Amino acid sequence: MLRLSASFSLLDPPSLSPSVSHLRPRRLRALVVAASASPSARSLRLLEWGKVCRAVASFAGTAHGREATEKQLWGVESVSYERSRKLLRETEAAVRLLGSSGGALDFSGLDTVAVESAINCVSGGSVIKGQEAMAVVSLMLFVESLQVTIRAAMKQDEDSHNLLLPLTETILDAVVSKLLVKSIQDVIDDDGSVKDTASPELRRYRDQVQALESRLCQLMDKLIRNADNEASLSEVSIVNGRCCIKITGDKSSSFDGLLLSSGSDAGSMIEPIIAVPLNDELQGARALVVRAELEALSKLTDKILLELDNIQILMQETVTLDKVTARARYSIAYDGTLPDLYLPNIEHGIVNAAKDEPASTTSSAQLTKRPWKLFIPNAYHPLLLQQHQENLRRTKKDVASATAEIRRRRIYGQDIAEEDQLASELDFMKIRVSELERNHPIPVDFMIAEETTVLVITGPNTGGKTISLKTVGLASLMAKIGLYILASEPVKIPWFDAVYADIGDEQSLTQSLSTFSGHLKQIGAIRAQSTSQSLVLLDEVGAGTNPLEGAALGMSLLGSFAEAGSFLTLATTHHGELKTLKYSNDSFENACVEFDEENLKPTFRILWGIPGRSNAINIAERLGLPLDIIESSRHLLGTAGAEINALIMDMEKFKQEYHEQLQQAQHYLMQSKELHNDLEVAQKSIVDHGIAQRKRKSRVVSEYAVMARSIIHKKFQQYRESAVAQRVLEEEKAAEKAKSEGAKGPEPASTSAPKKTQNTNSSMVTEANGKIIDENGGIPEVGDLVYVPKLKNQATVVKIDSSKNEVQVQAGMMKLKLKLKDVKVQKQRTSR
Repeated sequence: MLRLSASFSLLDPPSLSPSVSHLRPRRLRALVVAASASPSARSLRLLEWGKVCRAVASFAGTAHGREATEKQLWGVESVSYERSRKLLRETEAAVRLLGSSGGALDFSGLDTVAVESAINCVSGGSVIKGQEAMAVVSLMLFVESLQVTIRAAMKQDEDSHNLLLPLTETILDAVVSKLLVKSIQDVIDDDGSVKDTASPELRRYRDQVQALESRLCQLMDKLIRNADNEASLSEVSIVNGRCCIKITGDKSSSFDGLLLSSGSDAGSMIEPIIAVPLNDELQGARALVVRAELEALSKLTDKILLELDNIQILMQETVTLDKVTARARYSIAYDGTLPDLYLPNIEHGIVNAAKDEPASTTSSAQLTKRPWKLFIPNAYHPLLLQQHQENLRRTKKDVASATAEIRRRRIYGQDIAEEDQLASELDFMKIRVSELERNHPIPVDFMIAEETTVLVITGPNTGGKTISLKTVGLASLMAKIGLYILASEPVKIPWFDAVYADIGDEQSLTQSLSTFSGHLKQIGAIRAQSTSQSLVLLDEVGAGTNPLEGAALGMSLLGSFAEAGSFLTLATTHHGELKTLKYSNDSFENACVEFDEENLKPTFRILWGIPGRSNAINIAERLGLPLDIIESSRHLLGTAGAEINALIMDMEKFKQEYHEQLQQAQHYLMQSKELHNDLEVAQKSIVDHGIAQRKRKSRVVSEYAVMARSIIHKKFQQYRESAVAQRVLEEEKAAEKAKSEGAKGPEPASTSAPKKTQNTNSSMVTEANGKIIDENGGIPEVGDLVYVPKLKNQATVVKIDSSKNEVQVQAGMMKLKLKLKDVKVQKQRTSR
């Protein structure tokens, strides 16, 4: 397991306000001592809470955000249960907002220090600076963009709207003056300088300055070129804003001037007499430019003063959101879990959730089946995890830098020997990266039952007992202040009004050594101040004195905490007598840190329900202590102690086998669930495929049926048309035959109407106006019933084409186009 290095020193107290930052070091130390005199403040230092505060504050984007975040985290002791739940909801909302908006919540581009300076200048009657004005513009534009992002995130679903509204309601209502933004941008450039377009006077004065500087440069260049003293060197210099000539050498200058300064090494600074009027005029023009700039900034200050209240609100809300976002970014960076924070029932001393909705919804069957007082699976110590990630990130960066350096040397063909050395260092760094990735911090499971009031953790030295205590303490503080807990889901943890700790020995992360009297004094203060809602962490209870007296004192202390003390007490010890408290008091529970008997190394895992055993003799043997001493120690320990240790060893093995089988059963359960899900998916796919096939078959049958009907209809129509054509052909032959027989008879008697005789074959005539007239039956119209001699059947007129002398008729299901002469009107349609 990764250990914290010695650089993790005692925590610094919270940063003091600027009003006391000027005090002398002795007075400052007195304030620190006074602030840390209480047991709760000392407990925060022992838990290294300050390092966690600084780590979280580093995720803020602004200077004010970092300061506000650290200040809020240091105030964890005064946070109420309702405030804790509100902070958790804010963090959850910020996590949701970060997931939907990404870089929209990047506050690093804001200069809140310059904005604060601008607010102080304007409110104090001073003239604002250009850079301060642009900082105000950046703030207003950022808030405007942030409002758009928040509104878009709230529109995703109702849950997002309800979650984000309490956090962002104030900043959404904030007013961003676009007119002020435009006014500032019209006057101030991006680099904070006043634009030439700020006023006509400023442009005129700057043009005048530029012209005078050009004339001075030309004059100085001319003087230097006309100098006939070759033994001296001349160059143009600026002294107090005046253009001069610097001459180095022994001889005097060839022009008259005013000596401003001289020296053997630096040379002489001479202002030519001819340049004095131009320098004076240039100084005056520059003063006019400064006055014009000041006037432009003064007008801009007046405009900002009108919007000062809104700017202060924007500043305050931006810092507040930056503070919440820092908590969310920290929780995301270390893969934290939103805890289910609940308030214990004080009257009955049992765990009951609050009446309102929990901060998170737990879905684990293990959490819901048994009423846990505290449930934190796979919990990480935040500082261990932070150090591991920083070391890994730093080592990977070194690998990338070394690789780039080797590539650069190969490109430019530099020293091969140094390249070989770099390659060797690169291989070592890659091995280091592999080791860091392999030696990830080991998480610890905390599962404390509802009826447990005191948990006694035993086990060998360097096994992780102290780390476990600090992990629980920091997790409680993090949940209380609105941070996610660095553990796996789900997490259930009670709200504690205070976390008290007495941790300090040779194994302490802070390397703080405490005496026995110091321990007793701290424990006494904790016992006096702890309540039925407190968490107490005691490391090595009864240590530092006679083992028998220490064990008796430890049993008495833990018994008092169980009867009328804290809501939950966690204690580590080496005294075997404290393990027996569980069997005489149901409020006690035993746990131990696991020890690998084969490799004689701790595994840094906690075994619940099993009292630990000391492995001092085995560790001494592993460290190379002489065998005669080891055997004598075992003999002095006696058979009773050996039998107890053997019994505990069997229990540990049984517990380990149980956990292995439980993990295997959970693995098989997960596999069966996956197979069940796969079967359901396959069954659904089969059903969907069958439905799709039936629909496809039905569609294909329908398509073929339509095609068949179309073919049958077409064939039937062709058959009818061929029958009609055959009948027409027969009638024509019969008519021709009758005509040929009639030609042999007598000629007609009268031929007085030649025009009419020519039209005897047609029963239709067309008048001058184009109207079709049926000589035998009247005028055919659409809808008239006509007789078709060729069909020897009646038909209905559907359409008449007078230009072609054709008519379209319908006889049953058959439609035909016929000449007008081939139909006879029998019954006209009744006119309306």
